Amino acid sequence: MPSTFAATAAPTADAAATVELPAGYDLRGTLGIIPRGKQDPTFQTTHDGVWLAFATAQGPVTLRLASEDTGPNAGADPTVIRVLAWGPGAETALPGLPALLGADDDWTAFDRTAFQATLPKLVAEPRRRYRGLRLPSTGRILDALVPVVLEQKITTIEARYSWRYLVSKYGTPAPGPAPAGLKVAPSAAQWRRIPSWDWHRAGVDAKRSATILRACNVASGLERLATLAPGPELTAKLCSVPGIGPWSAAEIAQRTHGDPDSVSVGDFHLAAFVGYALTGKKTDDAGMLALLEPWRGHRQRVVRMLYLSGFRKPAFGPRLAPQDHRFH
Repeated sequence: MPSTFAATAAPTADAAATVELPAGYDLRGTLGIIPRGKQDPTFQTTHDGVWLAFATAQGPVTLRLASEDTGPNAGADPTVIRVLAWGPGAETALPGLPALLGADDDWTAFDRTAFQATLPKLVAEPRRRYRGLRLPSTGRILDALVPVVLEQKITTIEARYSWRYLVSKYGTPAPGPAPAGLKVAPSAAQWRRIPSWDWHRAGVDAKRSATILRACNVASGLERLATLAPGPELTAKLCSVPGIGPWSAAEIAQRTHGDPDSVSVGDFHLAAFVGYALTGKKTDDAGMLALLEPWRGHRQRVVRMLYLSGFRKPAFGPRLAPQDHRFH
């Protein structure tokens, strides 16, 4: 069933809309790839829905998205996502809602019986449990690029602290009746104004901060990449920014374009995880790509299902130790 979108009256907000999606659609699971941890200042999940804040060409916007089943047959009837928007960017944000919700992400070929028969149990079983999962497309390149660069060569804990510190301090308070602490991530100009000592306080070394600043200098061109289809051209243009490599480009495209085939080659853990999950043995990037090749076109879907399976690779030796860059 295709999705439908409609703007609606907004008596308690600056704008409102509904997006109708197939039965069983998973709002929180779909959007779960966007925030950087549970304390991401730009994203909050509360009892009344999912809240996120970001900048548009017309200014900042806060969105509250809530899911409900329609009709008497909950779980069988279409799922309606009701959206309220506040702020100068409220009307501008509405047309991007279907893409944000993954409405354009088509799993039809992946779900065909013949294709499912080629999948290992660690992929097929999670897909049966998470039929409502979609891959979202935010279309916001810089908002995805900055936290990805922060994650280069360090632990997830360190990167999430850096993102939280910088956005909380330099971001813009979310408009409207937003939950406490919800922020709009800094604009390119705001990122450029962060002094060197605060990059250090956030635990960000000079190499990563320099990459972010280079991206900010060409931010308008980067944002135009949202109109490209995912694939080699998008990857090449992202990698034209010094400091952005294939791993970073893949991580960005997974969020900005909902790329169903993007694989994060160069990830510290991914190749070994995929190797152990599919063969019981550790492998490298080349081995991982060889293992995923039969499902080309859907490789990101396969990886997502492997993560949702709950499988954990064996742990050997010490973990990557956090580094303190504040006094470098």
